[in-house]
Amino acid sequence: MGEGHPTPPPPPPGARATKCSGRAIPQLEDITASTHIDFTHTSDPSKRYIVESMSGGVILIDYDRDGWPDIYFTNAPTVDQAIKGVNAPGGLYHNNHDGTFTDVTAKSGLNTPCFGSGGAVGDYNNDGWPDLYLTCLGGNVLYRNNGDGTFTDVTEQAHVRDGRYSTGAAFGDYDLDGFVDLMVVNYVDFHLNDMPTFGSASFCKYRGIDVQCGPRGLRGAGDSLFHNNGDGTFTDVSKAAGVSDPDGYYGLGVVWADFNNTGRPDIYVTNDSTPKYLYKNLGNGKFEEIGLQSGTAVSEDGSEQASMGIALGDYNHTGRPSIYVTNFTDENDLLYRNQGNWDFDEVSYPSGVALPSLPWVKWGTAFVDLTNDGWLDLITVTGHVYPQVDQLPSGGGYRQPKLLQMNQKDGTFCDASDEAGPALMERRVSRGLAVGDLFNDGNMDVVIEDLDGRPMILRNHGVPGNHWVSFELDGTKSNRLALNARIKIVAGGVTQTSEIHSGGSYLSQNDLRVHFGLGSATKIDKVEIHWPSGLVENLTNVAADQHYNMLEGKGVVDPSIARPAPVKHP
Repeated sequence: MGEGHPTPPPPPPGARATKCSGRAIPQLEDITASTHIDFTHTSDPSKRYIVESMSGGVILIDYDRDGWPDIYFTNAPTVDQAIKGVNAPGGLYHNNHDGTFTDVTAKSGLNTPCFGSGGAVGDYNNDGWPDLYLTCLGGNVLYRNNGDGTFTDVTEQAHVRDGRYSTGAAFGDYDLDGFVDLMVVNYVDFHLNDMPTFGSASFCKYRGIDVQCGPRGLRGAGDSLFHNNGDGTFTDVSKAAGVSDPDGYYGLGVVWADFNNTGRPDIYVTNDSTPKYLYKNLGNGKFEEIGLQSGTAVSEDGSEQASMGIALGDYNHTGRPSIYVTNFTDENDLLYRNQGNWDFDEVSYPSGVALPSLPWVKWGTAFVDLTNDGWLDLITVTGHVYPQVDQLPSGGGYRQPKLLQMNQKDGTFCDASDEAGPALMERRVSRGLAVGDLFNDGNMDVVIEDLDGRPMILRNHGVPGNHWVSFELDGTKSNRLALNARIKIVAGGVTQTSEIHSGGSYLSQNDLRVHFGLGSATKIDKVEIHWPSGLVENLTNVAADQHYNMLEGKGVVDPSIARPAPVKHP
């Protein structure tokens, strides 16, 4: 992202941004003050080192399984604090069901010192309680959920520390044995006792001014795949599986997804300033890297980008997940339309998502139906990495607004960033973004973690008259959280498909419940669930405007049946 980063090509002739007009725009209200969330991310104003600019993942985790998403904010000390051994704890906030949250960090046990990046949710021991994995500089942390509101650090016995500078992480059961495995991507080879000096080399400059060094000019760190042994431990199989990143690319984002409806989850990795990876799951414990062949490694003209966040979604109702990737300033965000058969078309400019993104540095992102019309929209947060850019006479500045792009139901999006309420236009330095129905009212809300200062809780007031449905899945033969289960619904003549994902966005975790907008439809004609075990279950004539709990092999069940009893761990 420094002076050595190549100049991106200009937009195609005739390219223009499309503003939304004549349609309903959701109003997203900043309600952070009324939620009683008082978390503040630690920050050094000067950002002299790259590790001080890349943190800030936010995680939605219903840790007590009461059906209401709770929030965990990651944190990291400044480099000076870390050298002195000072910790910067994250924050766990319990959802009180009334629009407020309570800080339960201290009693939860989530207090292991960690120079935090982000994290992901997965039930690694299949006890029914979602566990939390945090990525960090110098050693990651796996917290086992004890089922009583507390967590225990089980990193050492589980063998998932890694020990490098980890950023993105995601759980997924790649060998379909019922236990979730763990993919971790690492960024640069960075050590607190051997740090590059601010402004000291060509890769420590940006448009002629001194800035932090990297990532170009620094060595990459490689990636890790930890196979779940089913006994509470993991084995590092990165090299044997073919996903160790021997070229040392600068990994930031990762997600598991079944891109070709094979029943096996693949892996997609975003890399900063280097090509992205798409690892095709071969079904024999090995993966084939097909980023370039599939069209998802670089832009349409072959350019490498500084890629950060990932959003997956079937935005055009083909039954296949497409990929949205966020990039650096002067690099448009990328929309890879999934054509099937491992073939993607880069349609960023034709779809309308490219131009509005160009001025900004983009991070956390999500495909989410904010109006419940049955079509996925896109929301993205921004913020520069160098505070020093405010010295420049031109450019987007250090603090930047957010992006909201509404689905026009024809393969294109229109820009509604300045029409959804003042919160999106407030300039901030944001990183993580997660979406979920925080208040169980059927509208998908947005949680944003800022690098500098407090987070932002955006309540979605939705669009009157539109309906919705939500599903929470519990596996029995499949992994307990049903990660990478696929749900297809037919309602009002429209077919929609979605998948349950661990990780994604930028260092963040969305609500694991699957949400569909239904437009004017008041019932779902058909629901088809493809469990990771291979079981396919069907429901018909399902009422709208409800949350449903699904237990593998049992269909719709009362939440008290699906949710686990407290467990005793040794």
